[in-house]
Amino acid sequence: MKKIRIALAQINPIVGDLPGNVKKIISYIKNARALKAEIIAFPELAVTGYPPEDLVLKPQFIKDNIDALNEVIAASNGITAVVGFIEHDNSLFNAAAIISNGRLIDVYHKKHLPNYGVFDEYRYFQSGIRYPVYNFSGVNIGVNICEDIWHEKGPAKVQALSGAEIIININASPYHMGKASFRENLVYTRALECKSIIVYVNMIGGQDELVFDGGSFVVNSQGDIILRGKQFEETLIAVDIKVQNTKARFSDKEQKELKTLVHKGEVIENIKIPSKLINERKPELKIKESVTMPPVEEVYNALLLGTKDYVYKNGFKNVVIGMSGGIDSSLVAAIAVGAIGKEHVHGLFMPSPYTSKESYEDVYALAGNIGIKIITIPINNIYETYLKTLAENFKGTKIGIAEENVQARIRGNVLMAFSNKFGWLVLTTGNKSEMSVGYATLYGDMAGGFAVIKDVPKTMVYELCKWKNGKEGKVVIPERVLWKEPSAELKQDQRDTDTLPPYPVLDPILKAYVEDDKSFDEILKMNCDMECVQKVIRMIDHSEYKRRQSPPGIKITPRAFGKDRRFPITNRYRSY
Repeated sequence: MKKIRIALAQINPIVGDLPGNVKKIISYIKNARALKAEIIAFPELAVTGYPPEDLVLKPQFIKDNIDALNEVIAASNGITAVVGFIEHDNSLFNAAAIISNGRLIDVYHKKHLPNYGVFDEYRYFQSGIRYPVYNFSGVNIGVNICEDIWHEKGPAKVQALSGAEIIININASPYHMGKASFRENLVYTRALECKSIIVYVNMIGGQDELVFDGGSFVVNSQGDIILRGKQFEETLIAVDIKVQNTKARFSDKEQKELKTLVHKGEVIENIKIPSKLINERKPELKIKESVTMPPVEEVYNALLLGTKDYVYKNGFKNVVIGMSGGIDSSLVAAIAVGAIGKEHVHGLFMPSPYTSKESYEDVYALAGNIGIKIITIPINNIYETYLKTLAENFKGTKIGIAEENVQARIRGNVLMAFSNKFGWLVLTTGNKSEMSVGYATLYGDMAGGFAVIKDVPKTMVYELCKWKNGKEGKVVIPERVLWKEPSAELKQDQRDTDTLPPYPVLDPILKAYVEDDKSFDEILKMNCDMECVQKVIRMIDHSEYKRRQSPPGIKITPRAFGKDRRFPITNRYRSY
């Protein structure tokens, strides 16, 4: 039996910040060396950050990324490291460098390139054709990258059948609700199939619409999780893995399967890493049990991290939010305070002739609860000026949605004025339910730089607010905000239900149509009213042009608008 100490570097790189990423990687190498780890594994494309998108098409970026890797190689004395980067070898590859004691030992090329949802790797990379197994002082190790582990008969199985007792899988796996449990179940299955220990290293951090939640873990060959890192937290964790002499793990029949898994042109290679196990006494590892979070807590933390990283990684220090006294702006403000601190969050309350006394009270109650200051700028006079200016041309028409939306657009202009004057990032407050059906005003409440809850259905907004109050053990979101009927307050006695079905009715239809691709008939079988379903689908299809002009927002559902769901604006197809 041999024992090897492996460190998992769950880091938060910044796309394109090659010097900063290298500095972080080298720092973690030093920390792993202090723990007497023999191997440290970093996430997918740790050098460049993920996803680098069309930066990959810049030759200078590729050269600089290789130069950055060389800095890491020079700092690898006394340890072996698995580091994600982009290799240029005639073609471009999503790659893992295996480096040891100041030398580049080998480079693994990702075989399975995801090209669905938010992924677009066929645009940039070629698939690998090699299945290397690395011999580290008598311990056989396979290395592969992210999507490779999702395939039952993929690189992990080939490497296991070729002798790998440990599989190191490096990832940049973005978050959505339930993803952490799904990953663990998948790797559990793969560990049993491969009869191998699997080390799963995942990135953390926010990158535009994506959040990477970490939650790195190690599974033994029986599928038991023996180490789990925290979600949404940058950290270094390490584990001592005992490896038995397991040459007879697979039957002759299973070994014969290897020939069917390796295709023409592909090769299996055995490569020796010239390093030895550390025999001296090692520092004791303090392993704390980490459990996955309940779904609502996961979502809240994803929104916190996504907001924090979007603000800071894009060079902002302060944000401004249009406060209405409603549940959406209340949630966004609470998240912003948790992400960047109350002193950096500014609330702008812009009452119109239709703003209720209750909204005024709720805005200030929330501000008191979370410790932010409110700037109040009534828009009555500006609104009257607009109406007078438009009166001649609008003569003979009924007052309607144009006049309502003028108020929203005035607010958007005021918010952007504060943004321009003070350099504050405008956080918009629209939720997924509203964005789905276009219940939002272009250049009005949609105006801003980042849409925190863009992918959060309205019913979940309520869940998140209730969770926040429960977590804090006190009222953060005012109680009335949790039960009063939602209203845009752009006309007298307006309610969201004047235009939309109640949100508990609307949200299941939206999930069925947008996320699950259910047909009209399948949605009707969910005990939905025909006219209601037709109306909702029509609103979704007709609102694509609005969504294309909305700010980026944090993905928390399996299918978010944008990269996940790409529908034509000009589109005459109807599913009913």
